[in-house]
Parts: sequence; C-alpha cells; structure tokens
Amino acid sequence: MAIVSVIIPCFNQGHFLDEAVVSVLNQTYPDIEIIVVNDGSTDEYTKSLLRNYDRPKTRVIHTINQGLSTARNVGIREAKGEYILPLDADDKIGDSYLEHAAKILDEDPSIGVVYCNAELFGARAGRWDLPEFTPQRLLRDNLIFCSALYRKRDWMLIGGYNPNMHYGWEDWDFWLSMIELGRKVIHIPIVLFYYRVNRNSMNSSMTFTQKLLMMFNLLMNHKKLYLTNITSLLLHRGLHGKKQ
Repeated sequence: MAIVSVIIPCFNQGHFLDEAVVSVLNQTYPDIEIIVVNDGSTDEYTKSLLRNYDRPKTRVIHTINQGLSTARNVGIREAKGEYILPLDADDKIGDSYLEHAAKILDEDPSIGVVYCNAELFGARAGRWDLPEFTPQRLLRDNLIFCSALYRKRDWMLIGGYNPNMHYGWEDWDFWLSMIELGRKVIHIPIVLFYYRVNRNSMNSSMTFTQKLLMMFNLLMNHKKLYLTNITSLLLHRGLHGKKQ
C-alpha cells in the first residue's frame, strides 16, 4: 500500500486538533503518517500542547507564522507518502475516506484529485452541498474543499501551494493547477469529510477588497487557462444574465 501523508497546519487551534488527529488515526487505511505544522501559534494552550504532542504516527514541525499555503508546503515537503491529504486542524474525516480515495488513485494514474461529499458541524450543521464538478465550473467557483487526496509528485510539478494566495482560496488555486496538468477529478458520493463552521473561518472573514485581490491573483496565476476558456465564461455570464 502507498503511504498517505495527512498534513495538518495548526495556528492557535489546539483545542480542536485532537479531533482532527483522531479522525485520521481511526482510518481503515493503515499506511498513514500525520504531520502537524505549528504555524507560529501564539495561543499559550496551543503552544504548550504542540511542544509535547505525542500521538501515534504523528510528528510536529514548528515554524514561524507564514500562512496556510506555506505551512502546507512545509509539511508536504517533509512527507514520506506517495499520496497527500491536507486537513485543517479544526476539521475531521470519516473512517474510510483514505481507503476509498487511495484505491481510486491506485487504479487509475490519470486521476489526480479525489474528494467526497461533505457535512457541516459546529456552529452550523447539515449537508454541505457543492455544485457538481466540471473543469469549466471550477474556473468560476471553488467546487472542492481543501481535504482532497492527490499525489505528492503532482504537488512537486505544480510547485506547491502559491503563497500569493495569502488571504484564502489557496486550495482553489491549487485545483486549477491540477486542471492545467491535465489531471482528472473524481467525486466519491459519500459523506466522508466534516467541515467545522465557526465565526472565525478564513473565508467568512475575508473583506471585499481581499476577495478582489485574491481573484486578481487567481486570474494572473492561471492566465492562459482563463484566456483559453474566455468564450465559455462569457457565454455562461450572458446566459445567466438574461431576464426571465
């Protein structure tokens, strides 16, 4: 079996970390490692927890605070696994997620990204309904949460998560890079990912100006991809802009 490396950046989220780690240790897929990246936490509880964090198959890397993209890159660079699963420190995964996803990657080298259905928990609960994936829709909106399985060699070809996406959407930027590599995306129609909703989530805290800046960076990072698909993008906007 290929080793799956689960990369968990942690910035001041020590109170949630064990839930994330336990969800990985409970996997039906046995060949795993967990890398927790302490991204320069300032919270005393988190700092104390990570100084002596002792869990099976788990190691901690300490860095200065450099943001989510760089923290993920630091962890993935040290990963021994053939496959990578990013996981935020306040989220968790279902027991058979890695077994299902790794099997799909094992069987078809043309597939680059595997994700699943998702459910919300925390401040809000219920099904997280994402639109059906197509490469064209991905140009308009992020259809895949950060915790999808992919190959480390593709991360290397891409050059990792782009640090210029410092306010958010770094996962959207990364999935677009996967499309540029020509990788297929597969969706598992089972709830195997659990996203914690809280008032401090990065996406909800982005200002309008920050969103504009991140969208500009996204377009510049993937200029050729967007220019190649400009006709379909404009057509979509025209069709949905008509009065009924």
